[in-house]
Amino acid sequence: MNRKKPFSKRSASNSSGKPSGNKSSGYKKKNFGTSSSQKNRNTDTPAVPKDDDILRLNRYIANSGMCSRREADVYIQAGSVSVNGKPVTEMGYKVRRSDEVRFDGVLINPEHKEYVLLNKPKGFSTSETSGAQQSVFTLVSNAAKSKLNVVGRLGTTDMGLLFFTNDSEMVQKLSDHKNPVRKLFQVELDRNISLEELEQIRNGVVTQDGFIKAEDIQHVQNGSRKEVGLDIRSFKNGVVRKLFSHFGYKVIRLDCVMFASLTKKDLPRGHWRILTRQEVVNLKMMYS
Repeated sequence: MNRKKPFSKRSASNSSGKPSGNKSSGYKKKNFGTSSSQKNRNTDTPAVPKDDDILRLNRYIANSGMCSRREADVYIQAGSVSVNGKPVTEMGYKVRRSDEVRFDGVLINPEHKEYVLLNKPKGFSTSETSGAQQSVFTLVSNAAKSKLNVVGRLGTTDMGLLFFTNDSEMVQKLSDHKNPVRKLFQVELDRNISLEELEQIRNGVVTQDGFIKAEDIQHVQNGSRKEVGLDIRSFKNGVVRKLFSHFGYKVIRLDCVMFASLTKKDLPRGHWRILTRQEVVNLKMMYS
């Protein structure tokens, strides 16, 4: 049987987001929840005023994603915009977020869509109500102005990529069990795992949670036989640990190094970053 190249430990570490030339692989707890770059977002930026209910009509339209503010002014002057059922052509017109605004007859929402990627450290729960545990939502509290939802789950002791957004349509698409998001994990087990068992996982096994099949699984190149790279598509909670538990293994370390097409490159542990426009477009195309 022709075998694929083993999972490369070097390639996994290259996508881990550790900046090149960094002399220390550790991280400081006080840095958790910060942006991956000072250029990305200044932590000294004043907090958004609570009374942010009133805004200019052109901004309302631009925030909805229909067009830019300048283009919105053109459409407003042309009579293409109505507020609460009445056409508005006045420049500088102000509206409340609760107003009904239509653009060419289409009801629009002023909430700016935001997309955030976090490299989760150990010790943080993915639940908003985590009790005594720290929540990943505290790490991204300064990443966006609006409330974010997390897509997928990682255990408190697990590490790696988590995706957050306020785009409900995106959340729904990425949470579709018929087309699960691809995830790549680097896993360390409590003992060596055999090639035969890797082949069984690759072909699919029936566990207490049902049938689970890996897209691919390989020993990590230049690593021990305890370390594997697992490429899998599943939204079942704790699926990786349950998969290896089925064969009698205990997962010592679990790190999600890829989520869909997103990697940990230049994203240190405990930090977040805003997705680029092209990354958002790619996600929408992949899961349309």
